[in-house]
Amino acid sequence: MQDLAVLGGKPVTTEAFADFPVYDERDEAALIEVLRSRQWGGYNPKVKEFEEVFAEYHGARFGITAANGTVTLESALLALGVGPGDEVIVPPISFIATATAVLRVGAAPIFVDIDGMTSNMDPERVSEKITSRTRAMIPVHFAGQPADMDRLLAIAADNGLFVIEDCAHAHGASWRGRGVGSMGEFGSFSFQASKNLTAGEGGILTTNDAELAEIAWSVCNQGRRTGGEWYEHVRLGTNYRITGWQAAVLLVQLSRLRDQIETRQRNARYLSDELADLDLITVPYIDERVTDHSYYLFLLNLNRDRVPGLTKNAFVQALIAEGIPCSAGYPYPLYRNKLFVDHEEHQFDCPQAERMCNETFWLSHEVMLSTLDRIKEVVTAIRKVIKSSSHLVVPSI
Repeated sequence: MQDLAVLGGKPVTTEAFADFPVYDERDEAALIEVLRSRQWGGYNPKVKEFEEVFAEYHGARFGITAANGTVTLESALLALGVGPGDEVIVPPISFIATATAVLRVGAAPIFVDIDGMTSNMDPERVSEKITSRTRAMIPVHFAGQPADMDRLLAIAADNGLFVIEDCAHAHGASWRGRGVGSMGEFGSFSFQASKNLTAGEGGILTTNDAELAEIAWSVCNQGRRTGGEWYEHVRLGTNYRITGWQAAVLLVQLSRLRDQIETRQRNARYLSDELADLDLITVPYIDERVTDHSYYLFLLNLNRDRVPGLTKNAFVQALIAEGIPCSAGYPYPLYRNKLFVDHEEHQFDCPQAERMCNETFWLSHEVMLSTLDRIKEVVTAIRKVIKSSSHLVVPSI
């Protein structure tokens, strides 16, 4: 089977998939409005408007914008009083900021394994890792599928722990009808360039607690207090504000989010149905309690034991050669980064995370916004690569 594009054959497609971010004259008009206002910074009225609309969309009372989704995590931890001597439970499968935010406030990240079905933090493993020093947990709604918030919130309540939902993948997702970011003490979202909702950079915290909202706002605004004097500073803070430009764009982008989620979910259902009969590939497992999945990533698992010697990277490169944008994902769990290997006193045993890094790859949300005809090309390419997968095995010497 030498027709694989990676081996010199003709690719399934050479056309680009859906463009992202999506924009039109509304985005341009919003930017011009900010331009002409001459109020370009973080106190432009668009910032407050976006905070309110975004929080309401997710079922939360308050929104606090910030420069990005890394500093929102740090600000949430600071607002909760987490610091030196404390431990925070985090998953080993996430962007590094989930764990480094904990280090940045002087606490220790404690990695617990993921559930092999959902790729989210395993509640059973969380219970095993709680100590007298544990103050909080940061479940990640990985790939856009909400974590098991029923179990995690119950564990937190039983042990007096704070919950910060890392929603960087999950704009608009919901668990049993409740928006992500509305269930823990805080929800943390990112608007970085790759995210489902983006202004190039930016972030927001959501919360239902008025006191926590005030503290987080103060942390992000040089330690000021609401209603206070400009040069009055009541706590240690810094400048994490976003700009009026970003808020204006985000307001328009948010107006498209519901339709985009529906498109991604529709395409995900089609892909799952069309690929369900394959032996070499496993489609995503979706918890029945998930009422909206944002599909930041469409996860696919390569059952490597079906073709001994086949690697995830070889399979992904073959798909890319067929014209399908996809990623091999994380090469290893977070705790195997040099940052943690050199400085971490704990040893972590996370076999499901290790397995995922060897076997799971993904399509990104831009692909999931494509027309059905383009999604059919994804199916064609995957079936084509599977049919010739034995030719991707490098013989051992």
